[in-house]
Amino acid sequence: MPVPVPAPGRRRRGRTTLLIATAAVLGLVAGTCAGFLVQADREPTKLPSLSQPVLAQAKGEGPEPLSAAQDRKVKTDGDLRKLLLTKPKGAQDAESGADGWLTMADYAGQLLRSDEMFSDLAGAEFRRAVATGWDVGSSYSVEIRLVQYRQEENLDAADRSDLWEVDGTSEWPIPGTGDGMAYVTDKPEIEAGYLPLYSAEAHAWRGDIAMEIWIYDSKPIPKAKIMDLAERQMERL
Repeated sequence: MPVPVPAPGRRRRGRTTLLIATAAVLGLVAGTCAGFLVQADREPTKLPSLSQPVLAQAKGEGPEPLSAAQDRKVKTDGDLRKLLLTKPKGAQDAESGADGWLTMADYAGQLLRSDEMFSDLAGAEFRRAVATGWDVGSSYSVEIRLVQYRQEENLDAADRSDLWEVDGTSEWPIPGTGDGMAYVTDKPEIEAGYLPLYSAEAHAWRGDIAMEIWIYDSKPIPKAKIMDLAERQMERL
């Protein structure tokens, strides 16, 4: 006959668990306090100096200052008229303002919508302008203008060079000028009583100076002629 086996009794865990948890907390507190005590007994760590080491100064003379020919700022802040191309031999001077200088009113007066352009130039921080030109024979003429801007807030020389509206032309980039362009009209302007009028023009900029060139003739103007003038004028800026 089988003998019944009594069921095992349940163990009470609450007291034992509480004792273990309390011991763990006390252990952490004791360890933290010991760490503070050890650190307090140590010498304080010296912080690195905030000053930088003195660098040895190079010996010898410094570089030679740029000559006026090399320093573009000297060149463009001087007499702008000296940067204009000179007329070729045998050509006659064209009217180019008072001694080659153009006031803002003079320059605006040479543009379409002069009143509107005068206001635009004031907003574009116009500084000064110079012009030259020459005639060869009875029909061929050249006009060149250099317009300088203050550029305290915007790159106005570049902006103004992009504003020209040139229609009915062939066009080519001017080498070495970034976005400078040359244009030659495909058809002449015809007006009763006058010879046909062909034209070519070039617009580019460098620094704070915008360059403008026009050629007029009663015969078609070769691309090479306007490109030559534009490249030679830009080399002087």
